[in-house]
Amino acid sequence: MEGYQSLTVLKQEKQLLLPLLLAILAFFLEHHLLDAGQIVAFISAVVLVGGILLASIRVAHHAEILAHRVGDPYGTMILTLSAVAVEVLILAIMMHGDSAPTLVRDTIYSAVMLDINGILGLAALLGGLKHGEQPYNDDSGKTYGVMILTAMGISMIVPEFVPDAKWTYYSAFTIFAMLALYALFLRMQVGRHSYFFSYSYPRRATAGSESEEESQDSLASSIIIIVFGVVLIGVLAEFMSVLMTEGLRGSGAPPTIMAILVAAISAAPEILTALKAALHNRMQATVNIAMGASLSTVILTVPVMEAIALYTGQPFIMAMSPVQTVMIMITLIAAAINLNDGETNAIEGMTHFILFATFIMLSALGL
Repeated sequence: MEGYQSLTVLKQEKQLLLPLLLAILAFFLEHHLLDAGQIVAFISAVVLVGGILLASIRVAHHAEILAHRVGDPYGTMILTLSAVAVEVLILAIMMHGDSAPTLVRDTIYSAVMLDINGILGLAALLGGLKHGEQPYNDDSGKTYGVMILTAMGISMIVPEFVPDAKWTYYSAFTIFAMLALYALFLRMQVGRHSYFFSYSYPRRATAGSESEEESQDSLASSIIIIVFGVVLIGVLAEFMSVLMTEGLRGSGAPPTIMAILVAAISAAPEILTALKAALHNRMQATVNIAMGASLSTVILTVPVMEAIALYTGQPFIMAMSPVQTVMIMITLIAAAINLNDGETNAIEGMTHFILFATFIMLSALGL
């Protein structure tokens, strides 16, 4: 019976075989690909990005299985944390290579633009066109918004005014501040204020229920596959970073392209989940995913990367550029207005999606 279940799991996870094969090939062929020239290195990196996306989608799928079992707000927390884990892992690996000193900053900025303006904007736009006004708990939008503003202000705006000689002190403070914020947020999200992040929708009848034993087997398999998938993503990211850096060397590509790539890889599975929730008129899940992913990206990525900087003694640039600061402020002000009444609509979605298009345009211009 156990052998049959293992075979069933392997058949279901055949999408992980290609990323696994790519990791093996990259291990043996990395130096040959680098010696073959920039074009070959770039194409190889793009193929590895595809493998990372496949693996991350499977990780998100099993995170969603766990999420459905525990329900909101725990469910969306699992989804966002799995995406942040992928992002932090890729960043930590890439920072060891020949990466730009602004990579962490640009990735966090890109992730917030993608989550709030891209995911939430497109979901609210499509959901609004289909369902009109879509309800959710406005406490969640307000709570997420003020915490994102505080976290980004502390970690990505204030550092502009910190002297280089004092960076270690402020970096250590930033780690403490982010962890303190997350500890309180986590207590609110799973404790007495969990109702801030949930909304009561009409229950839909289900065709049947699985046995407790089958459910436990499914949960165990999901946890194992999530861990395996994250490790596999890390291995692929290691080779992708080296090949992509070589492939883009001297190409004149926008400096933020790697940051956008990392943010897009980690957010890709969330996009599908958030859009699906919005089209099924469950905007609360979309708000939790988009805003929760933004908050988790800032509040968890910053302390991990700052700790790495302190350990290595090599600081990196966290202060946002003037253009990035303006775009973040417009985004958070728009989110504060749009997420203030407990209902989203197509117009609100369109405002965020236009901001996302502006972010893409500015990035293409190298700003």
